[in-house]
Amino acid sequence: MLVKNIMSRNLYVAHPKTTVTDAQETMRRENIHHLPVIDDHTKKLVGIVSEKDLLYASPSPASTLDVYEMTRLLSKLSVGSVMAKKVVSAHPQDLVEDAARKMVDHDIGCLPIVDEDNYPVGIITESDMFRLFIDLFGTREKGLRATLRIPEEPGELAKLGSDVSEHNGNIVSIGTWPGERPTDALCIMKVTGMTREQFISSVEKHILEVIDIREV
Repeated sequence: MLVKNIMSRNLYVAHPKTTVTDAQETMRRENIHHLPVIDDHTKKLVGIVSEKDLLYASPSPASTLDVYEMTRLLSKLSVGSVMAKKVVSAHPQDLVEDAARKMVDHDIGCLPIVDEDNYPVGIITESDMFRLFIDLFGTREKGLRATLRIPEEPGELAKLGSDVSEHNGNIVSIGTWPGERPTDALCIMKVTGMTREQFISSVEKHILEVIDIREV
């Protein structure tokens, strides 16, 4: 799957001269937590500001300033003075897993999506990744979810798929992860059209262990 398939295209942005109060209002109104910052003239990406950045820029609740003084102070503070200028971004044609790796490696909550000329065309957030995770596991569809320990050998998934198909089962989702030993792997599979007993009977000759199985 590509970044363009899950990114949000309804993009809200700020400019370097946007005030902190205006940026905060946009985030509250649109229920978002990040704003890409684009240059007024070139319209290219020059930074990004987060809800946390704006919070840190605001006076402390323990401040002796009254509400009017705080408002006046924030009205003079621009996004350009608090935004992150070194922006980690992605391209619409990037793989989703590469985008997720960037977010994890850089410990960031979003990725602005830019085209070849650095023009913002979308954004991916942690929420988009969570929704993808839910879809990949078929979470919204009822079925039988099994965690299996299988041999780490070529063709094992094909064998499991064939076993399920031969017993009129339908695989909703399937994925593998490294096991505790180099010789085995964990397989998480969700199927429909089979009882627990039918599923175990169909796959038991090609697996090492049924770690967990449940109706969800």
